[in-house]
Amino acid sequence: MGRKGYTRRAFLGSAVTGAVFALLRPSRFDRHRAALWGAPSAVDSRIEVLLNEPIARIAPEIYGHFIEHLGGVIYDGVWVGEDSRIPNIGGIRKALVEAMREIKPGVVRWPGGCFADAYDWRDGIGPREKRPRRTNFWVDNREWRDVGIVPQKYEPNHFGTHEFIRFCRLIGAQPYIAANVRTLPASIFHQWIEYCNSPAGSTTWADVRAAHGDREPFNVRYWGVGNESWGCGGNFTPEEYAAEFRRFTTWAVPDYGVGLRFIAAGPSGRDLEWTRRFFAKIAERRAFDRLWGWALHHYSSFPGGEAINYDATGWYELLQSADRMEALIIAHWQVMGEMDRERRVRLVVDEWGAWYRMTTNIHPTHLFGQQSTIRDAVVAGLTLDTFNRHADKVGMANIAQLINCLHSLFLAHEEKFVRTPTYYVFAMYADHQEGQAVRTIFSAPRVSWTDRSNRPQFFWGLNGSASVKGKIVTLTVTNPHLSEARETEILVRGATIASARATILTARSMHECNTFEQPQLVVPREEEITVRTPVMVYAFPPASVVKLRLVLS
Repeated sequence: MGRKGYTRRAFLGSAVTGAVFALLRPSRFDRHRAALWGAPSAVDSRIEVLLNEPIARIAPEIYGHFIEHLGGVIYDGVWVGEDSRIPNIGGIRKALVEAMREIKPGVVRWPGGCFADAYDWRDGIGPREKRPRRTNFWVDNREWRDVGIVPQKYEPNHFGTHEFIRFCRLIGAQPYIAANVRTLPASIFHQWIEYCNSPAGSTTWADVRAAHGDREPFNVRYWGVGNESWGCGGNFTPEEYAAEFRRFTTWAVPDYGVGLRFIAAGPSGRDLEWTRRFFAKIAERRAFDRLWGWALHHYSSFPGGEAINYDATGWYELLQSADRMEALIIAHWQVMGEMDRERRVRLVVDEWGAWYRMTTNIHPTHLFGQQSTIRDAVVAGLTLDTFNRHADKVGMANIAQLINCLHSLFLAHEEKFVRTPTYYVFAMYADHQEGQAVRTIFSAPRVSWTDRSNRPQFFWGLNGSASVKGKIVTLTVTNPHLSEARETEILVRGATIASARATILTARSMHECNTFEQPQLVVPREEEITVRTPVMVYAFPPASVVKLRLVLS
């Protein structure tokens, strides 16, 4: 995780972005209205699910998460300790485990972020009372000292490899480990793989793992080779990092029958040159066989943005920033294909989410511990829908971060624990996992708003994604408009909707959030929908995320 999230701007004016948003203009759909829908209707918004136009299977890993040794994420978040009065399972917060099981998490990334760039995995194994203490990368630096923020300055290493694997197993997620390329040699990386994956009794590191309590191997498939190598991960050039990636992953790395998937540290936002130059260097040595994923980072933000204190302009600015994800995916995918013509490499968005100024920390020890409102839920919905629509490109995505930091699903402090509106979006969207994404056409009046320079701006009126499992269509839709509902005709081309049920997440105000004192202010509600043929009509509430479960006859 790096600071680049504060400066990612001005990509909507690119040619690629223009092409993306051309697909979403109402006029494109309206030209074919008569053929698709028949007689004119008073309803001005329409959705058409095209069953005969599949995109790809939606990988569960798209619904991934990220935990870093940053502020209150690990300590006071995931890890409370075995002797804590807080209910726990082997030191891991029990309420967190139970909530995570409900949303079917695909994968969890750890230990960073920038923390990984200074982390030695050997510090986090063995008896916890004997593990060394280290200075935390994030909090002992001039930037945070100057503002008086020095929580969790010293890392006790109580949460290490074994604890992380145990957490993943408890919640049913695949582990994704980010390795230190900045300060440790490749041999230490290879030993970590051996420690995690070699069978008991086969190697010395396997014996060490068994002595520490886990005889059976961890079978870790996903390995990040560094993190943000353009910045805190080493300040490499793309060519320098390509050489490091090859050195760390060359054919001599045993996979112990696991089938390792190495993920390279890709660009910050719209830095297409980083992608182009890295792929060009990899292509020179035909090293694509060890490159499974290319990691893109994009944080949604806007100048002076705050988590709670915002106006209507701040609402739309953040959504607009989040919506740039689609253009970024398309642009980087195009560049990747210039060298990787066989499309062997997946796009991995292993850091995404909303990032605000540090004004709403839940607790002084929670660096970047932001509150999460209905606005963040809408951002999560439109982003996950983007990944679903590009399931043929995106192999994994990890929201930053799981708890007590940035775009969190949970907030916790000591015994207190609350699910944020973003959590409920992940719960609603879980039905998409393993489904077949299909092309879906959205047509709705655009949202008009005025930016801080008094210039008119426009945003799409409805957007979302659809997936199919047998006779069930899961259709998720976001309505970004702050005050207007969208009465919408819905058609599944090639089938008839027999019954429908809606799960709706919205709020009474755009600032509404769940707090320790009021944990149930923003929660989903469900309702049955009366289906009338041939076209179903549903009104999407303003400022909402909605899941429709459509049963086909």
